[in-house]
Amino acid sequence: MDKSDQLSDEEREGLREQIQRLMLEHRELDDVIHQISLDGYIDQLQLKRLKKRKLFLKDRIEKLKSRLLPDILA
Repeated sequence: MDKSDQLSDEEREGLREQIQRLMLEHRELDDVIHQISLDGYIDQLQLKRLKKRKLFLKDRIEKLKSRLLPDILA
């Protein structure tokens, strides 16, 4: 790992904060999706959009987490 790949403490803290915000949004979406699925009428398009957003958040969280971890295979 060269010097340009290393994160400063401030950058690491910023990533952690961003991960926490995204995780909160992910949990909130999970609750909304659960509530929608309990309703008698389910708007399939809305449900699909929410699930797509939730998946995007999950992927983004994983990418940010991977930036915090050193590359073990390198």
